Amino acid sequence: MRLILVRHPQPLVAPGLCYGSTDLAVAPQELERVRAAIAPTLPADAPLFSSPLRRCAELAARLPRSSLSIDARLAEIDFGLWEMRAWDDIPRAEIDAWAADTSGYRPGGGESVLQMATRVAAFHDALLRRRHASAVVVCHAGSMRLLAARHAGLSVPAMALQAAATPHRIAYGQCLILDS
Repeated sequence: MRLILVRHPQPLVAPGLCYGSTDLAVAPQELERVRAAIAPTLPADAPLFSSPLRRCAELAARLPRSSLSIDARLAEIDFGLWEMRAWDDIPRAEIDAWAADTSGYRPGGGESVLQMATRVAAFHDALLRRRHASAVVVCHAGSMRLLAARHAGLSVPAMALQAAATPHRIAYGQCLILDS
């Protein structure tokens, strides 16, 4: 199966804020810019899946598709009490605790990378059972990294460790194509 992963456009949020599962809007011109850039490259007959967060779902609704399914398993990590706080305002001891256990720690009491990896793997495995030739998935950098790890055959714990240990360099609106 060919998976075409699309990162959402840049959301309307101040620099330096921690946001994961916060449902942020995207400027209309940014939505249109990303749509115009990627829509011609996507197969119109492939099913389309999206995170329920607006920064993904609003883009997905504007893309060519045979069908659109919103799936909560594709949402970005929930940072709990850290959501919408400045990274600089999060106590150093909490950041250090997360650094000591990057896959198992629940930042802000929210969700661990391992918990996120479990739900992303469940989405991936269910998608493979559908036996589509290709699919388009609009989601987040964290979801994309985990989907890439699962598509490469990694177990859930290995997915979480790899995603937690590797800094992402996925640009807003970037597509990542995974072939199996």
